[in-house]
Amino acid sequence: MLYDILKSIGQLYDEPMNEAKRRLDSLVKPAGSLGVLEEIICRIAGIRGKVYPSIDKKTVVIMCSDNGVVEEEVTSCPKEVTSYLTRGLFKGITTVNAFTRHAGADITVVDIGVDGDLECEGLLNRKIRKGTWNIAKGPAMTREEAIRAIETGICVVKDLHEKGYNLLGTGEVGIGNTTTSSAVSSVLTGSPVEDMVGRGAGLSDQGLVKKIATVKKAIEVNRANPDDPIDVLAKLGGFDIAGLVGCFIGAATHRIPILIDGFISSCAALLAVRMEPKVLAYVFPSHGSAEPGSRKVMKELGLEPMLNLGMRVGEGTGTALAFHIIDAAFEAYMKMGTFDDAEIDNYMPENS
Repeated sequence: MLYDILKSIGQLYDEPMNEAKRRLDSLVKPAGSLGVLEEIICRIAGIRGKVYPSIDKKTVVIMCSDNGVVEEEVTSCPKEVTSYLTRGLFKGITTVNAFTRHAGADITVVDIGVDGDLECEGLLNRKIRKGTWNIAKGPAMTREEAIRAIETGICVVKDLHEKGYNLLGTGEVGIGNTTTSSAVSSVLTGSPVEDMVGRGAGLSDQGLVKKIATVKKAIEVNRANPDDPIDVLAKLGGFDIAGLVGCFIGAATHRIPILIDGFISSCAALLAVRMEPKVLAYVFPSHGSAEPGSRKVMKELGLEPMLNLGMRVGEGTGTALAFHIIDAAFEAYMKMGTFDDAEIDNYMPENS
């Protein structure tokens, strides 16, 4: 299924983008003065194939999974926190709950590999198995499991598309996933491990040294092929990352704009784009994560964050904030008056 879906991803529609640009240039403002907001509007018009696309039904897809590498004591949090936080999403008490409520958005929570049996009403149980293996000792998962996890994300997006969702965010819950993301992104970008590894949930200096050593060991042990994204994912990644890879691919397949959150989801986006470069046109950044590896991955993708707030919460919090920016952009696009409405002659910058 996966390879057929990758082949089916199409280019953006040029004419709706051109029409959207003409509409923006006709509004009562200097041409191009909304900057990145205009780029967002035009690209979403090209994605949806409509000059006036709807973005009124939004959700953040949150992939939840445990990671075997926590055995190496690379995090300040116990593994059980993954289960606690996943349950917390259904109690409405987490950061992303607060942010999505404020944005008028939903959350879609997927158990793709939590090491526990969760019973929460509304939870999508798509567990591959109860956590990955320890990447410091060998591959995180089999290649077949990696593909199944990617296809899980694709299927989740397909269901959301059928329910009418037209703007997606990505998020994750998984203790140890900044370690797996550091390993994956170091191999994909060819960057030194030291440049990719951050403090995650709050490591001490000593803990950071140990985390760097663990990532180096995992890369050496597994010898993933940087030219084979699925090999890198299977050997060094996590089920949460794999599920998010599927979300990015699924969004491109169904022509839905999708937002990157922080380090983990940017790593997933890079994997998806390496599998099929056309996916990139459907992907939007949200915020610049405080994790150092995030900056490297975003640069590799050629994306600039909309926001830089020093956050490193995960969960999809950055995408929930970015929903507000996209809503504001379309509020202006749809409801501003034109030069004709204002009875003013249109003008263009001298360097246009």
